Amino acid sequence: MMNKGRGGGNRGKNPLSKPKSEYKEKTVDIRRVARVMAGGKRFTFRCTLVIGDEKGMVGVGIAKGLDVAQAIDKARNDAKKNLFRVKIKGTTLAHEVKAKFSAARVIIKPAKEGSGLKAGGSVRTVLLMAGVKDASAKCLGRTKNKLTNALATIEALKMIRT
Repeated sequence: MMNKGRGGGNRGKNPLSKPKSEYKEKTVDIRRVARVMAGGKRFTFRCTLVIGDEKGMVGVGIAKGLDVAQAIDKARNDAKKNLFRVKIKGTTLAHEVKAKFSAARVIIKPAKEGSGLKAGGSVRTVLLMAGVKDASAKCLGRTKNKLTNALATIEALKMIRT
């Protein structure tokens, strides 16, 4: 006998839930930026977001939106477009690397297994998302801007050769 009027439907799934991404994400910086117009100031939000699978893939996204949620969504999409593979040797990097982006300078050195990640700020976030477990890093530039430090770290990771 057929069960009329009782379709399969959604089978208990939440129709509003999004599919789970394979990437972890961490917000590095959210900043309110202003644009001066004839009637006054227009405020938007800029978000810097780092995504990675902790197995070698990492990307940084930057986007602006009218509210924080919109900026985060746009930054997530931008980070997915900028994903690249980091060459990791075990739990650390293959060799020491230095890089510069704008006023930010960063140096990243490999470390022995089990020594942990000795880095701070946005450099630490990028290395964690990339899956680097043992390394030592230092920001040599005079800037404390999280965005430029994160982008300098990305430049450094792109320079690694195995």
